[in-house]
Amino acid sequence: MKNRDIVVVGIQPWDIEIGSNCKDIAREMSKNNRVLYVNAPLDQKSMLKEKDSQKVKNRLEVLNDPSKALQKIGDNFWAYTPPITIWSANFLPWTSLFSFFNKRNNKKFATSINQAVKELGFKDIILFNDQHMFLGHYLKEFIAPSLYIYYIRDNLQNVKYWNKHGHSIEPSLIKKADLVFTNSLLYEEYAQKYNKNSYMVGQGCDTELFRDEIVEVAEELKDIKKPILGYVGFLSSKRLDIEVISHIAKERPNISIVLVGPEDDAFKASELHQMDNVVFLGSKPPESLATYIKGFDIAINPQRLTKATLGNYPRKIDEYLAMGKATLATKTRAMEYFKDAVYLAENKEGYIDIVDLAIKEDSDVLRKKRMDVGHSHGWSDCVQTMYKLIENFKK
Repeated sequence: MKNRDIVVVGIQPWDIEIGSNCKDIAREMSKNNRVLYVNAPLDQKSMLKEKDSQKVKNRLEVLNDPSKALQKIGDNFWAYTPPITIWSANFLPWTSLFSFFNKRNNKKFATSINQAVKELGFKDIILFNDQHMFLGHYLKEFIAPSLYIYYIRDNLQNVKYWNKHGHSIEPSLIKKADLVFTNSLLYEEYAQKYNKNSYMVGQGCDTELFRDEIVEVAEELKDIKKPILGYVGFLSSKRLDIEVISHIAKERPNISIVLVGPEDDAFKASELHQMDNVVFLGSKPPESLATYIKGFDIAINPQRLTKATLGNYPRKIDEYLAMGKATLATKTRAMEYFKDAVYLAENKEGYIDIVDLAIKEDSDVLRKKRMDVGHSHGWSDCVQTMYKLIENFKK
């Protein structure tokens, strides 16, 4: 798909240095199309309670000088921060009353977006909503795009902010969307209950950073006893099962377990720190993570089974596979997407079986197969899948 005008409404602000699927998708789309990435406007609650945050400071700067609202950030690529404030309505107890004020916020938001669209000369736009179920709920009506896409990449209804009104608001939005894209088979099943034009499009990662042939092993790993079973990423007890890691460490003391990333309080207080074969290496720069994966014999993502994680598509799985690593993960509906390339376990006992199997059957043939899978999940592949669905869609 080329030479289209696309407006992306992102939950993750462009001007805050935190990565997100939506940002990567927008970058990829801008290679052949004109893209406007829209930040959520400043709400009154944030203005009062988060006045010292960089996000609020940036919004206030735009309010004081609206000429800074629209910024060119690349070829065919602009970021827009609406120079408006909206009312914080989420505290309202009744969804019907919330919807009344939310519609007013949507109209104000859409009016500002339409001004930026007009300034850029965008025509016949595609509107891509990054799961902003509240601020995106009425944009189809107020902006009248040629195509409205709703993108689901997380179980936001399990998050406190979205939970109160999201259970009725999101299904309503899914119904009215022209297309719904998801990054998980579980979310695809959920969306298809309300809209038959709902599709799992996979996810991407910057696979060029994870090429085994150009990466050297991190120096910190060279003196650690092999085999090494490793994890890279935030060590969060809300997402990861500490008991699984502990069980593997006890049952397979000959394996070194290396954990790379910052820890939450539960990990810091866990018995893992008293185990001789568990090594914590702390937080590392994102650009160095491939050097640690390079030194692993086995990579792991011991995900906890909760409402928040069941549908997760962990980006690190593609990073592990792209470097050819035997990869272990907890079996979920989302992880079934990787069932031909990843070893899956249902409980801590099952992890012992797949640890042994991964070591036993590792080979050059399997490593090449894993690399092929990982490198087929770049952002270009994900967006090309979207393009095909867009081009085949008939209203």
